[in-house]
Amino acid sequence: MEFKHIPIMFDDCMRMLNVKPDGIYVDGTLGGGGHSLGICERLGGSGRLIGIDRDREAIEAAAKRLEAHKSKITFVHNNYANIKEILSCLGIEKINGALLDLGVSSYQLDNPERGFSYMHDAPLDMRMNREDKLSAYKIVNSYSIEELTRILKEYGEEHWASRIARFIADYRKKTPIKTTFELNDIIKAAIPASARTNSGHPSKRTFQAIRIEVNNEIGKLGRAISDFFDLLSEDGILAVITFHSLEDRTVKQLFKDFSTGCTCPPSFPVCVCGKKPQGLLLTKKPITATADETALNPRSKSAKLRVIKKY
Repeated sequence: MEFKHIPIMFDDCMRMLNVKPDGIYVDGTLGGGGHSLGICERLGGSGRLIGIDRDREAIEAAAKRLEAHKSKITFVHNNYANIKEILSCLGIEKINGALLDLGVSSYQLDNPERGFSYMHDAPLDMRMNREDKLSAYKIVNSYSIEELTRILKEYGEEHWASRIARFIADYRKKTPIKTTFELNDIIKAAIPASARTNSGHPSKRTFQAIRIEVNNEIGKLGRAISDFFDLLSEDGILAVITFHSLEDRTVKQLFKDFSTGCTCPPSFPVCVCGKKPQGLLLTKKPITATADETALNPRSKSAKLRVIKKY
C-alpha cells in the first residue's frame, strides 16, 4: 500500500517555523514526509533535518519522497519522546526548531492490516511501532473491566465506558476478540440504539482510547514537550499539532507555563518567586485548518496548531 499523507496546515507550519537555511530542525513525527519536504526545501547546504518516526514503513516511504534532499537528512527509527537521547547520540546540543504532528497517520488508518480503523475488518493491532509488545488485542483480551473503563473514560471520553468494558469482558469469556469488526459489534451492542446517532460512529471513542493506550501517546507527551523546548536554541521555534482535547490541553498548559512570568499572588507588593517567562507564545489561540483544507482532508477538522518561541 502506498504511504499517503496530506501534511496538515502545511503553509501555516512553514510560516511559523520560519526555517533558517543553516539551521538544525527536527520532525518528530515524520509520517509520509510532507512537512519534512517543506523544511528541506527551505534549508541550505549546511542545514540539517532529523526525521523521527516509530514506524519503519513511514521512514522507508519518507526516504523515497525526500531522496533529492538526502544529504540534509538523518532518519531515526525511534519515539520522539526520546528526543534528548536521540540528539545526544547524534552529537547535537541545540536545535533551531521542531515540529510534532501528533496522532495516527492517514496511511496507518487506511491500511487495513494495521488494525487502527473501525472502518476495515482486520486483526486488532494499532501499534505505531510494530516491534512493540503491547497491542490492541492484548488490551482488549487481558485488561480488567476496571482498566478498560479507565482508558475508555480518560482517553476516549466515552460516556458508555463501563458498559462497553463489561460487554467486552463478557464476550471474551467465550472466545478471544481478534478483529476490529468483532470489537465493533460488541461496542454497538453495548451502546443503546438511541445514543448511537448523536456523535458519529459508535466505535470512534473506544478505538481512539485503545490506540492511545497501545502507543502511550499521552503518558510521555508532557515530558517530551518539555524536552523539545529545553533543546531549542535562542529564538528556536516549537510547533505542535494536536487532534484531540487530551493532547491539546497538555500542550496548551505547558506552553502557558513556558511563557508565563511571575506567579506570585496579586496581593504581593513585589515578586518573590523569581519566575521569568522562558518563551513567547506565538499563537494566543490555536491555528485551525481552513474550510478549503477540511473539505480536501476531513481529518484536519479537529487539528489545532500551537507554536512557541524560546527566549
